[in-house]
Amino acid sequence: MTDFYSSAWRRTVAMLTLALPSLVGAQCSRDIQVPISAIGSSVVVNGASIGGIYPDLLRSMGAKLGCNFIFTAVPRARLEAMFEAGKADLLIPASSTLRRDQHGLFIPMLGSRPLLISLQGARAPINTMQELLERRELRVALVRGYDYGAPYQALAKELSSQGRLFYEVDALSVARLMQSGFIDATVMAPTILAGVAQNDARVYGLADRLRLEALPELPWGMSGVYLSRKSLTAEDQATLRDLLDKAGRSSSLMDAFQRHHRQELLSLSIRPR
Repeated sequence: MTDFYSSAWRRTVAMLTLALPSLVGAQCSRDIQVPISAIGSSVVVNGASIGGIYPDLLRSMGAKLGCNFIFTAVPRARLEAMFEAGKADLLIPASSTLRRDQHGLFIPMLGSRPLLISLQGARAPINTMQELLERRELRVALVRGYDYGAPYQALAKELSSQGRLFYEVDALSVARLMQSGFIDATVMAPTILAGVAQNDARVYGLADRLRLEALPELPWGMSGVYLSRKSLTAEDQATLRDLLDKAGRSSSLMDAFQRHHRQELLSLSIRPR
């Protein structure tokens, strides 16, 4: 399995490099600090090695642009705190939220939405957040630091008050709890959970058993990159914004997701910008 995914990453890097535009004369004034968290196939952390769709995208851009991205692996909640404190130049990947807008400039890359994710079974469908709240027998786990906006935060607050919410450090922890039967559902972009199941033998096969349900309170939004207003100079912000915007308008990022996830899953949760 390791050889297969190593080959897949090499193909992704090659395709991104070919697809991305070049900016003549543009370069970053210093190394760009990118603390990052494991998040399915988007970011894969294997010991000291950091890869995945977004790190490969940045490395491909950096090679053309003259920007050197320094990646360090941190838990998602710590990453959010670092970005707010101006200790991370980029927050990637991230959904657009009002809180994050206070600290950074958002560059949309893809359309996305989180879904209610559980394992296939005979339970009645859940069509709204209210129905989920009324199903008090269902235990829910969320990743600390994930944020899909005000309705998501309100749902988490109410689930917590009911004693049904478990916060975990990453998506792998959520996947393991789901596979063991300790929790019944989660809310996140399904590419995250499916990517974890594809890359970790402890939950391998889980992706084929997922039940995906859209909640109208969590509509389509944008996922992309935040550039720090606190740590980046105006010139570096402009350089990175131009390159990321061009990458978002190209097909390179969507093509990378299509190489790692089945179309059924993507059609429910990912679409071009």
